[in-house]
Amino acid sequence: MEINQISQALQQNTMTVLFMNVLLQQLGLPVPAVPTMLLAGSMAVTFGHLGQALTVATLASVLADAIWYWLGTVFGYRVLAGLCKLSINPGSCVSQTEARFIRWGLSSLVLAKFIPGFSTVAPPIAGALRMSLPGFLLAAGAGASLWAGLALGAGWVLKGAVQVAISSLDEHAGRALLAVLLAFGIWLGWKLWQKYRFRKYCSIPHITPAELIDAQAAEPRPLLLDLRGPTMIAETGPIPGAIVAELGFLREAIGDWPKNRPIVTLCACPEDASAILAARRLLNDGYLSVRPLQGGYAAWIDATREKAPIQ
Repeated sequence: MEINQISQALQQNTMTVLFMNVLLQQLGLPVPAVPTMLLAGSMAVTFGHLGQALTVATLASVLADAIWYWLGTVFGYRVLAGLCKLSINPGSCVSQTEARFIRWGLSSLVLAKFIPGFSTVAPPIAGALRMSLPGFLLAAGAGASLWAGLALGAGWVLKGAVQVAISSLDEHAGRALLAVLLAFGIWLGWKLWQKYRFRKYCSIPHITPAELIDAQAAEPRPLLLDLRGPTMIAETGPIPGAIVAELGFLREAIGDWPKNRPIVTLCACPEDASAILAARRLLNDGYLSVRPLQGGYAAWIDATREKAPIQ
């Protein structure tokens, strides 16, 4: 289908196409919604039509957010862990995003639409943390209105330029498609390069759960830093003897711990991402013995169950 035909289809079913595009994009599918909103804004004849498009886009976004909120309420940290596993870069773990969410509070939902990756993660975090539903819907609606309003408004103001761009794309559809594929290839290559760099960064000695259990029974006992997010800690409880820490506040968590004493970092991230990042930072700060726990929290739980005495 040519660009002009797509434009005509959108013009005939503007609100339906706009609603579905925004809904699917906010649910996490790789279908950009901003170009559709720009086009819808450029097609608005009156301010009433523009307001209708804004209402439709906002409702679609809030509906998607409400679905993620409900999933977070029902499944808790499992939803966040699943989103983390889908990330092409395990270094951007959900627990780090969760910490930012908790620091920013309700305002984070207003800004979420403008932060890549955060838009999908923030609503299930709000649900898992049992944020009040009215407050969540109010903040999500405000953020969606701002996000959609800017895109639709830009299309309205630049309607002439948008229509010229559509005609130009129609005339040079092959080149435009090639440019889009090239841009996607560059983006994907960059992400894979980041993943490769992180894998190399991960080449740090780990400690197994069994070794940690033995170390905790001897002296000097290692300092155990728990880098799991507050949602998971609230669901599963704290680890006895561990200190809850965040990547951005490691020194505050460690306090005056001697730099020659052992430290173990633990998280619940794919590939132990947060634990490795924390260990690297502490080693760079001069601590001599810092090792991430291999397999993270899940492996730790399995090992402690195996070590538990049979009643």
